[in-house]
Amino acid sequence: MLVRPASSPHRQSLTPAVGHDGDVAAYAEFAKFYDQVMGDRSPLVERVRGYIERYLPTAASLLELGCGTGAVLAGLAPGLRVTGVDRSPEMLATASRNAAAASLVQADITTLSLGTRFDVVICVFDTLNHLPTFDSWRKVFGRVHGHLAEGGLFVFDVNTIGRLTRLSRAPAYVEDFGPHTLIMDVTPGEGNVSLWDVRIFEQVNGDEFRLHHERIPELGVPLTVIHEALAANFELLEATDPDGGRATDESNRVYFVYRHRAAGGGDQGA
Repeated sequence: MLVRPASSPHRQSLTPAVGHDGDVAAYAEFAKFYDQVMGDRSPLVERVRGYIERYLPTAASLLELGCGTGAVLAGLAPGLRVTGVDRSPEMLATASRNAAAASLVQADITTLSLGTRFDVVICVFDTLNHLPTFDSWRKVFGRVHGHLAEGGLFVFDVNTIGRLTRLSRAPAYVEDFGPHTLIMDVTPGEGNVSLWDVRIFEQVNGDEFRLHHERIPELGVPLTVIHEALAANFELLEATDPDGGRATDESNRVYFVYRHRAAGGGDQGA
């Protein structure tokens, strides 16, 4: 669809709300814009490296669930054998250029079966939130249990219920990147699901723009529910907000580090 905006929208000075590298088919529409919008991923890379250095400095292999464009894998590849999984072929095509050293697999992270184990599994940029039922989250936790070495690390992050609620009450987020414009609204759905209405106006010629439009759900889950679902197979090492403070359901984001208790014991969520 080609459109001619009547006027340039007002730019709001907000922290970018986009934050996902993951296993969502809708992101096929945005693969070619994703890295432009997201910018530098090195702070997240350094965060993950810090967790590995602190809790498992001997780690040699890493699996990323929902690797998207491969920007995080590219940053982690030096010193680690890295593998990335994503459902979007468009995202993986970009990842093959960004992270040439990575092994890349097109698969659903809720049913993944690679037949091998890794020292570290990560799932970042609120990939889990994009799975709209907690049963799907449990299946991912089961896949992590099945692919993580005994004593290995599971590192992931989530958008909290509190943050998703705040975003649903805030004005639309608007950002220019190059000649293009991103406009995003978050509205409440049923239960703890929030709906992200994402529009990218791609400049194609002068004042003509092509509209790319997706509605993407994100599920908010209480932190206690997440911990209860992982307690049988994982030991919590750390749960903090972005500044290293105590994690709560009102934090903007929560970063988790869990240690795998044992490689055996059945396949949770299979």
